[in-house]
Amino acid sequence: MTQDELHNRMERLLAFLEQDPDNPALLRDAAEVALDAGEPQQAKELFSRLRDAGNLTEADSNLWAIAAMRSGEPQMAARTFESLLEQQPGNHALAFNLAWSRMLAGDLVGAREALSREAVEALPQAAQLEVQLLHRSGEFDAAAERAKEHLARHGDYPPLLAAVSTLAMDLEDLSLARDCAQKAGAHPEALTTLGTLALDEQEPELARAMFEKSLASDQSSPRAWVGLGLAELARGNSAQAGEHIDKGAALFGSHLGSWIAAGWAWLLAGDAGKARDRFEHAIRIDENFAEAQGSLAVVEALEGQIEAAQRRAEIAVRLDKQSFAAAFARILISSAGGDHEAAQRIAEIALSRPIDSQGQTIADAIARLAR
Repeated sequence: MTQDELHNRMERLLAFLEQDPDNPALLRDAAEVALDAGEPQQAKELFSRLRDAGNLTEADSNLWAIAAMRSGEPQMAARTFESLLEQQPGNHALAFNLAWSRMLAGDLVGAREALSREAVEALPQAAQLEVQLLHRSGEFDAAAERAKEHLARHGDYPPLLAAVSTLAMDLEDLSLARDCAQKAGAHPEALTTLGTLALDEQEPELARAMFEKSLASDQSSPRAWVGLGLAELARGNSAQAGEHIDKGAALFGSHLGSWIAAGWAWLLAGDAGKARDRFEHAIRIDENFAEAQGSLAVVEALEGQIEAAQRRAEIAVRLDKQSFAAAFARILISSAGGDHEAAQRIAEIALSRPIDSQGQTIADAIARLAR
């Protein structure tokens, strides 16, 4: 049933409820259809009416908690799942729902505790979630080990394949990333992986197509927004790139590379003010991140603040001698000598030219940083 058909059915059921507001069968049907139609708030309200009438079953409570998760109340959902699991110990579906709600609430440890080995062996979605939790916790080796086990058991489950493709990208196992992403079909996370691989292969048009397909299914993917911005950056559309990467950085929250990439996109677009804002935000997240300090030094050099730029570039080099932003800031300082217009010309030339023997540009360096 399409979303339009589901909405039409929901409206018909709501109309029937106006004539018979306490009918438990109508309330339950309408609540379930509302949930399927992507109307979790409506579903919650209907389940609440069912509860008030004394007709809420355990199955209804589970769906009510799912509606709470989808409407941005994961902690409330978790409490409900905990209560249900106490009544039904060993219920793998409830354990998965509890883990998912805890993850959405930011409790990664609690989410992992909710997933038993039996649950991840029985349910492919639980296996997928375990891989994602280990990945997000930075336990890459453990995530890779469990992913291998889960693929042997649930290797035809697209969301698991998509999750493993993302993990493989961070592990720089590009062969595994591509294989899993291709097997996952049209899953948005897999499309994002394929887009990122296309960027690595200098195919920005293909990358853009992959990221746009991904975002058509999932507008909340930070990796896809950042990737789309990087594709636009490679195509020379710097302002559009800045807007896309801004969205991804905001969704990521504290991912330093995405804030640096956003700043450089705006710098390439000629908006030093927005660039400064993004670089300063990255420094507030972590003042010991060399590329944030070096990037801000570039802005200061472009603005003619030579002494400030020199001091900040020195900080960046102390933090990381290989910092590309610090090296670029020093080029501007030594070449322009405080001449703002000269610095701007040098920047425009340098930003589009190779910076190493492999033909990598600063835009390529930004892309690597943002991954």
